Amino acid sequence: AGNYGFQAQPMGFPGGFGVPPVQNQPNMNGAIWMPIPPSIPNCPPGLEYLTQIDQILIQQQLELLEIVTGFETSNKYELRNTVGQRVYFAAEDTDCLTRSFCGSARPFALRVIDNLGREVIALHRPLRCSSCCCPCCLQELEVQAPPGTTVGYVVQNWHACLPKFTIQDEKRTDILKIIGPCIVCRCCEDVNFEVKSVDETCAVGRISKKWTGFVQEAFTDTDTFGISFPMDLDVKMKAVMIGACFLIVSLSFTS
Repeated sequence: AGNYGFQAQPMGFPGGFGVPPVQNQPNMNGAIWMPIPPSIPNCPPGLEYLTQIDQILIQQQLELLEIVTGFETSNKYELRNTVGQRVYFAAEDTDCLTRSFCGSARPFALRVIDNLGREVIALHRPLRCSSCCCPCCLQELEVQAPPGTTVGYVVQNWHACLPKFTIQDEKRTDILKIIGPCIVCRCCEDVNFEVKSVDETCAVGRISKKWTGFVQEAFTDTDTFGISFPMDLDVKMKAVMIGACFLIVSLSFTS
C-alpha cells in the first residue's frame, strides 16, 4: 500500500476463477473465510486483505423470491479469492420502489463487510442520467474506505460507442481508464472491460462478466464477475476497482 504504482501484467486469469477445495474449516454459515491478515501501517482498516491478492471473484447470491415472483430484491454478493475463500460480503442498500422503477439507473449505497463484521468499504452512487446520449450528467460512484473517508471515484466518460470510465483518487486525479466492448451482451462467452493506464497504452487489469451457462443466464439475475489487478497496485485503488465493477454491473447487467 504505497503510491499508485502498477506494472503491466498479461491478460487472462492464471488458474481461472474456479473454486477448488480448501482445507480451512467453514464458519457457521458454511462460508470459508480468508485468514485475517496482520495490520499494515497507512492501510485503511479491512483493506489488508487486498495486499495479498491480485484477483477477486464477485458472485451474486441467488434470491429464491426473485426467481419465483420476479420481484426485485436487494442484491447481495460474495467476494472470493482464487482458492474460494470469502474475502468480503457486499449488500446493496436500496428500497424496493427504487429497484423496481429505476432499474439500472437507480441510485444506491452498497456496503462491503469483512470477516470481522466491519464495514470496510462503502460505495455511493447518486441518481444520474443513464444514457450516453446526455454527456452532461453521466454516472459517478464514490468509494469510501473506511466509510466516511473518500479514497476515490469512478466516473463514466462520454463515448459514442464504447462504455468508458475513469478511476480517480480522492483528489480527482485520473489514475486508470476502463474500456468496455461496444456490445456488452454476448452469448456463450465472457464480456471483458479492459483496465488501462491513463494514456490507454498499457494494459493493467481486467473486469470480466463471466459466462455461467444458458439456464442461469436466461432465467436468473445472478451474475459472476472477475477482477484482475496488479499485486502491487495501491490497496485504495484496488478498492476503487471493486467499486468500478459494481458500477459496471448496475449499468450493463441489471434489468
